[in-house]
Amino acid sequence: MPSSASRPRRPAPTESPASPADATPTDGVEPEDAGRPETGRPEAGQSEGGQSADAPKRSSRAGRNLPVAIGVGLAMGAVALTALLTVRQTWIGILAVTAVIGTWELFGALHRGAGIRLSRVPVLIGGQAMIWLAWPFGTEGILGALLVTVLGCFLWRMRLGAGGYVRDVGASMLVLCWIPLCMAFATMLVVPTDGAARVLTFLIVVICSDTGGYAAGALLGKHPMAPKISPKKSWEGLVGSIVLGSAGACLSVAFLLDDRWWYGLIIGPLLVATAVTGDLVESLIKRDLGIKDMGSVLPGHGGLMERLDSLVTSAPMAWLLLLVLVPVHG
Repeated sequence: MPSSASRPRRPAPTESPASPADATPTDGVEPEDAGRPETGRPEAGQSEGGQSADAPKRSSRAGRNLPVAIGVGLAMGAVALTALLTVRQTWIGILAVTAVIGTWELFGALHRGAGIRLSRVPVLIGGQAMIWLAWPFGTEGILGALLVTVLGCFLWRMRLGAGGYVRDVGASMLVLCWIPLCMAFATMLVVPTDGAARVLTFLIVVICSDTGGYAAGALLGKHPMAPKISPKKSWEGLVGSIVLGSAGACLSVAFLLDDRWWYGLIIGPLLVATAVTGDLVESLIKRDLGIKDMGSVLPGHGGLMERLDSLVTSAPMAWLLLLVLVPVHG
């Protein structure tokens, strides 16, 4: 796969503005949580020497249309909340749809950025199988669907010959495990009778992590955490994520799951770690491919994966932690 360093950067004036977690200028550098001063780095429409006269005015430090982004985020949250508080099985349908969109976005990004030929049909069908089979069959259903899908990817790619076989199959495995496999554990969260509360706890902690990281990074961030991956992610932002994420976890465990509040001091930091990891993984992939956003389906955010990155990687950890620490109520 060609590296991002060897590919020329092309301006992308039609791409959507980045989110606070992923404010990415068109020069391929990917600031994430507004945790580092922006002095000295060109924005979209600028030269290295400074702003152009006709550069559009930014809506926020993160470089996105903040009111639109907030509105889209609230609408997505309202859909999830309505599903969980009415017929909680509807959550599986939401996961299935978002998995298809996120997978398709990643397919397109890998093909555009690196010319990778993925096993699209097996990954899409197998991904849906993992998500839907998780409800009646649990982890056995997920594992069975995964094994069949892996074999299908091997066979599907054979028809194109040997050239790039390892690269293409490996990328298909990345997509399969990153999106539908992790999202299948979000299905597992909702299976118990108190599944709606478990899913809400998971969502609240990750959202608190993202919010705390953005706020602390924007206000206090001075020390970059991963400058070669995401220059705006700061240690101050990470502390903000841990503090607010842990607070959200303690309150959720106490009031939603009716269990010991201090379990949140375990659940919160671990989910923050997986959420930040997912954010950084997506940034690395975009840097390697030389792209700004995975897609443009969400106004003010970019692609759906810009919103799913931290949630997807946190779902298996949330399922495991709640399974071990919090017995099923009701």
